[in-house]
Amino acid sequence: MTTKPVARCVLRVVASLALTPLAFAAGAAHAAWPEKPIRLVVGFPPGGPVDTHARILSEKLQPILGQSIVLDYKAGAAGNIGSDNVAKSAPDGYTLLIANTGQMAINNSLYPKLPYGMPKDFAPVARTALIPLVMVVNNNVPAKNLKEFIAYAKANPGKLNFASGGNGGISHLMPEMFKQASGTFIVHIPYKGSAPALTDVMGGQAQMMADSIPLFTQYIKGGKVRALAVTSGKRSPALPDVPTMEESGLKGFEVVGFYGVLAPAGTPKDVVDKLSGALRTVLADPDTKAKLEAQGAEPAWQSPDAFAATIVNEQKRWGQAVKASGAKID
Repeated sequence: MTTKPVARCVLRVVASLALTPLAFAAGAAHAAWPEKPIRLVVGFPPGGPVDTHARILSEKLQPILGQSIVLDYKAGAAGNIGSDNVAKSAPDGYTLLIANTGQMAINNSLYPKLPYGMPKDFAPVARTALIPLVMVVNNNVPAKNLKEFIAYAKANPGKLNFASGGNGGISHLMPEMFKQASGTFIVHIPYKGSAPALTDVMGGQAQMMADSIPLFTQYIKGGKVRALAVTSGKRSPALPDVPTMEESGLKGFEVVGFYGVLAPAGTPKDVVDKLSGALRTVLADPDTKAKLEAQGAEPAWQSPDAFAATIVNEQKRWGQAVKASGAKID
């Protein structure tokens, strides 16, 4: 009566023993990662802020991981080309994406026909930095601080313009959030990039602009534009004399971009965890911190699970801003 159950038990043990070498081999393969150079995809041209961030991280990661990190530029469509390239790459830990706010939290609302899903087609590895913005105005604007600018804008509804680097980008959506929070009406003028937008703000064709701090730093310090406030919860080390929106009277207003590293969905968890831990070590390094702060970024590591939750939450927030702005790109 007991022969069949015993036989089945023996078969299960034999089967498990047969699978053990395969499981061990797979675990050993992951433990050995990385065994060859890693490709880090940058969805923007060389020389921009995402590229600079990627270079700082890769320089510090290489000695920790014991392999070179090769930057691969897949520029175009607000980072979507690079994101799609990584989403469709082998999930083996040798292809990674360095991404910004647009790629992770805005583009899914802005582009209705994306060929990938964020974050479902990725394995979030770590958030790496927070990116505060700064609001600037042309020097001829008769407002020396944010409170005065809000009063001036309310007294002149529809007569002021704000420039942005393009429809649906962070330099468009943050001022839209500001308009809602401050009860002002300022006309949006989109440009093909932040550099020409800034040129027209300095020239007086537009009165206001908001974008990442590194874009403006030299022009603020050189007196070419006037900084009113930064959008982070605390002052930026790159612009310590510029108050926050909260300090300037706009209570509860905090809009900060972020950077992070992602792998293709299905990348082994032990590989993701190893890479995430390496990034945590890099971001805790004082030299890395100083380099990032010089670029207007704040080191802000998050674990894979926390980072995944951040992406989802930020998508909701920026999605509301996209909807309110009416921006869509086919």
